[in-house]
Amino acid sequence: MIETKNSTRRVTMISSISEMKEVSQSIQKQNLTIGLVPTMGCLHEGHLSLIKRSLESCDKTVVSIFVNPTQFGPNEDLDSYPRPLESDIEKLDEMGVDILFHPSKEEMYPTGYKTFVEIKNITEQLCGKSRPDLFQGVATIVLKLFNIIQPQNAFFGEKDWQQLAVIENLVKDLNLDVAIIRVPLVRESDGLAMSSRNRYLSVQERQSALSLSRTLQKAQDQIRQGITSAKTINNLIQKRLLETEGAKIDYISICDPVNFKEKEQIRGRTLIALAVKIGPSRLIDNCIIEEI
Repeated sequence: MIETKNSTRRVTMISSISEMKEVSQSIQKQNLTIGLVPTMGCLHEGHLSLIKRSLESCDKTVVSIFVNPTQFGPNEDLDSYPRPLESDIEKLDEMGVDILFHPSKEEMYPTGYKTFVEIKNITEQLCGKSRPDLFQGVATIVLKLFNIIQPQNAFFGEKDWQQLAVIENLVKDLNLDVAIIRVPLVRESDGLAMSSRNRYLSVQERQSALSLSRTLQKAQDQIRQGITSAKTINNLIQKRLLETEGAKIDYISICDPVNFKEKEQIRGRTLIALAVKIGPSRLIDNCIIEEI
């Protein structure tokens, strides 16, 4: 068990799978519940909202920090992904987190590793279309974390709506004994969806990034006024984003929030999801249109 540098800290950092399993088994034997918050670090208020929910509802909270190489594709930001570990540890300690699981790449994917999890159909649209390695990597690492830590509850944010659906299907299809707790998307005070990649943005790029949330709000306003044609709303979103300095659209999707099939008319519960490249950052955002 690896203690953090400051002896006054309460959070315990564990880096080995075998030790994490031993600690989890000890907690289970005490009939205590474990909440897991899986992250890639660079913690922001969105992550902290997940941690808060776990602390409120579980006896012990484990936060994992692991920048998962299998969910990054060629020419993506694996090498440059921010890793401010000491700052993250300070946040976890301030919140009263019990355990930080921080394994190495070699620990999670030792030489000769060859097993991956594939989820069909719902991974072929939205982010899965432009990032084909993403969800196989996500499903694999999440299943590994569930097997190692054995949580009763795991907490995920709705900003990554498609990722959350992938994990819910993983749990259902493989009969895993873990409850997936959805936590609403958290925004900055100006509306920007919180993301670790926001720190890549310059001042001007950050201003441009506000176009995502503002365009989603405008789309919602138009829908409330009676416009239900998905094509019309898509065109409105596209026009506003193309007017944004430095914005490059990856996708605009107006779809079913469960199976991600595109809609022609906005009827019933509908997901509007965006992915836009601004400067070095690929940003995602979404909103849910309830029954209208």
